[in-house]
Amino acid sequence: MFDLKVIHAVLTEMEEERGIPRAKMIDAIEQSLATAYKKEFGKRGQIITAHFDFATGDTTFNQIKIVVDESMLKAPLEDGEEEIEEEDVIPDAEGIKKVRFDEEKHIMLSTAQMIKKGAQLGEQLVFPLEPKDDFGRIAAQTAKQVIVQKIREAEKESALAEFGQKAGDIVIGHVQRFERGNLYVDLGRVTAIMPYDEQIPGERYKPGERIRAILLAVEETPRGIFLKLSRAHGDFLAGLFAIEAPELQTGAVEVKSVAREAGARSKIAVFATDSHIDPVGSMVGQRGVRVSTVMSELGGEKIDIIEWSATPSEFIEDALSPAQVLSVKIVSEPNAELVERGHAVAEVAPDQQSLAIGRGGQNVRLAAKLTGWKIDIVSAQTGDALAEADASGETVIDAPVDSPAGTEIDDLEDESGTTVEPVGVEDDAATADRDAVNPDDEEMDEIDTPEEAEALVAKEEENKA
Repeated sequence: MFDLKVIHAVLTEMEEERGIPRAKMIDAIEQSLATAYKKEFGKRGQIITAHFDFATGDTTFNQIKIVVDESMLKAPLEDGEEEIEEEDVIPDAEGIKKVRFDEEKHIMLSTAQMIKKGAQLGEQLVFPLEPKDDFGRIAAQTAKQVIVQKIREAEKESALAEFGQKAGDIVIGHVQRFERGNLYVDLGRVTAIMPYDEQIPGERYKPGERIRAILLAVEETPRGIFLKLSRAHGDFLAGLFAIEAPELQTGAVEVKSVAREAGARSKIAVFATDSHIDPVGSMVGQRGVRVSTVMSELGGEKIDIIEWSATPSEFIEDALSPAQVLSVKIVSEPNAELVERGHAVAEVAPDQQSLAIGRGGQNVRLAAKLTGWKIDIVSAQTGDALAEADASGETVIDAPVDSPAGTEIDDLEDESGTTVEPVGVEDDAATADRDAVNPDDEEMDEIDTPEEAEALVAKEEENKA
């Protein structure tokens, strides 16, 4: 009836490629055979089991009957009364759920003791059935459905066992498809989903492309196992640094907090448990090789690495880097009982206002997220409030129109990801002087060839003559 070589080959393949144990597959085969036997030859209410011998290919079928007595049975049905499903039966005062006697699956204690000496209540007696192997089409289809269902359940258990302990770890997969904003990633045995809001803005993926992401959640649903990936989460940034920096793996350096606007800029606060280790240097690496590797993985996202401090004023001052803060005033401390965040006011010089606030308030907003404090930026010259940001991400910019805080300055960064002072940007005074000298001059055209340069020199000589 069965080709044992084919069965063994299938079991081996399922075990190696899908991670389904051989015992699970054997159990699925035996249950499908028992279901097919009951469908074709059995009676309603029967409990039938099957045992498949992989040495000979023979199958034996048995009927199971449960030993009961009068105390375990409900009263017989009266005329017109409908049977209540067993799961809906309410237990009695002693907590015993009584059943309706069915001769196909129950056997009275007195009868059972005649068959087996010493039979006990609740014991299962096994009665052999006539072997059959000529199942009909409907029975075979039912057996197939049972096997498919058992395989899916086994795959779900295998995936949960493999990925259940990997939640929070970085995994590597291959892009499968992009559908309705969601990215489907093949992780080998299962397919994971990266929602649109967990993707880095501007990144584009091609089918088959290798991708790295953090496994945010592993959930079991009626449709199967659900794996949620993210590349925009702050833990993904911390995980990438843990791969590059051995100090993070050993625990010598800890990541205290991460504030991230994926694809644009991030701030990460680190702390060294060993006083002999420079936490920022450990993250940057020699000549910035470590942070450069992380930035390349994130598509050039700018990263500010800050040393964490237990003193709020120092931590807030460092969090506002690359701006130089004159002073930080603590207005109110955090209140855990009232779920209130701390409030601090940072005073900056006029030439540092743009760096402190950042383009669109990005720098102060990330600093507030990193520290968990509400931060106000005020001018040291006028005392006016320039911007305020909360840890929730809300930012309000009140910089005056003539203040440099309202301008957009592109912060240049070195390879280590640490922001440096902007260069090559003319201030308003220099621009005014230039325009005063040549008020009517238009923007000079670029010179691309030697001929254009010679013509320009000749024109200047004519004007002098």
